[in-house]
This record gives sequence, C-alpha cells and structure tokens, in this order.
Amino acid sequence: MSALLSQKSASGSEAFPPVDFGRCSEGFPVARVGDNAFAMLPGRDGRHYLASGWRISRPLAEWRRSDFYGYDGELSDEAAFHARVAENAEHQCERKALGRREIHSRAHTPWGTSQGATIHAEGVVCHSTAGHGGFHLSAERNCMVHPMLRVPGGYYEEDEAWAIVAITFPDLFTSFERRCAEKILKDSWPDAWEAIFATALQPGESVEKDRRTFEREHATEWIVVSAITSSRQKGFVECVATPGGKRGPGAEERRFLVPSDEYKVGRFGFVIDPDRHAVYGGRSDFVGWQERES
Repeated sequence: MSALLSQKSASGSEAFPPVDFGRCSEGFPVARVGDNAFAMLPGRDGRHYLASGWRISRPLAEWRRSDFYGYDGELSDEAAFHARVAENAEHQCERKALGRREIHSRAHTPWGTSQGATIHAEGVVCHSTAGHGGFHLSAERNCMVHPMLRVPGGYYEEDEAWAIVAITFPDLFTSFERRCAEKILKDSWPDAWEAIFATALQPGESVEKDRRTFEREHATEWIVVSAITSSRQKGFVECVATPGGKRGPGAEERRFLVPSDEYKVGRFGFVIDPDRHAVYGGRSDFVGWQERES
C-alpha cells in the first residue's frame, strides 16, 4: 500500500521530492523521501517515536525495525508522522534550491581537522570533523552577527550555535532550519532574542527564561539533586536535596523520603515539601552517604 505525496510547482517540475507512505512487514507506518527513510516505531507506554534510516533499497513492505537507527523525537499519532515526513520533503526541496556546494577541506577548526565542508555562501562554510563540526564565518560575515551572539573568531558549533548563523543569514537556510534555529535561540539565548526582535518571551516560550523563573521562585526551598529508589524504606524514593538545588562545595545537603508514586521530576527539578516529605536520617542507598555513615 503506498500513497504518493508530490506537489507541482508553477513550472511543472516537482516542488517536493516524491514521498511514499506505507506499512512495513511488522505493521508500523513507514515512508521514503528520496534517500531518507522514516518509521513510526512503537515505544513504551503506548507511545511512538520517529525513527530514521538511509537508502533502504527494498520495497516499503519489506522494511524492518532494524533498518532504522536515528531517533528524531516523539509522535502523538499517525497524522503527526505524516506531517513530519512532509516537512522533511519540503526541507529537502528548499535545500536543493539553495544550491549549497560540498567541497573537500582539510582546514583547521576548533573541533579538529575538517573532513569536508559545505559552502552556504561566500564566507559561510559548515565544516564536518571526526567528532563534531560547525560553521565558520569570515571576518566580514562575523561582523554582521549581533554583538550579544557574536563568537570571536567566527566559529559556531553545530549543536546550538549554528542557530546564530541561521538567524543572522535566514536567506541561506530552509524554512525548517529557520524554525529550529528560532526555537534554539529562544530557549538558549532569550535575552538576545528579546533585544534583537524587540519582544518579550512569555512563560513557556524559553527554557532558559523559565529556568531562571523556577530558580528565583524556589531559591530558598529544598530541591532534589540526587534520588534513588530506597531498598530500606519500601515504597519511597530516597532524595538528597540542597537549598535552591545548588551543587558543589559548601552546599548544605539533607536527605528526604518521598513516596515513589509522588516522585515525578518536573522540568527543572523536584521541590521538597517539608510538611509532607520527612527528613531521613537512616541507612542510605547512596554509596557516598554509606561512606559517611561508616
């Protein structure tokens, strides 16, 4: 069974690479977008996630779970799977239209010797190395980066800092890449985002800004920094907590018992309720605390 997703541009050429949807021999939804392969694989507790593969030459009906190795996030349902696949098709089409060039490179980078590079434009080059990679901007290009985000030397690593390049030169990136860059900038550099775009990020729009709020509101409360299921107190989690969740030398530590069914770590940590969670002074399951007791 296969459904073809292929839109036509005004010139009559395909606006997106053809997308085949189907089901594999194990029954889960799969799709092919050019050389890219995707699957909606079942996970724990009835959840599903998007998995990816590369150049699976067999018919979709013969694909297997073992053909997929990449993990690309959770999926709510099959409609979400179709949307993610269509998004990838759009991304591939736009990327092809940008005309990026792959070149051989042995340039020195902060991440090691380049093993190849992609030229996005004059002065905007993305390097790949054995262990990492990222963008290098020429001095002229780097001067165009907002001072709050500019990296001296013009090297922007591929995990997060690449988003600075994408925000600075949006015409060199696909719609999908720009959306990803926007999320990264809001999450990691909210102050710069607000200054550049003259807008205030609201609660839930920035991980870093929400973290600051959490830390400010719970600065004097006990926040768990380590936890382990207790073998000595059945049905409880033994927790080590510090004021404000501070770590390192000088941080005061206390142990608490929290009912197992209640211990659900939030986005930034679990806050102890001293009226309900008892201070614990018994034998510990933590090796470090066992050493203190001996």
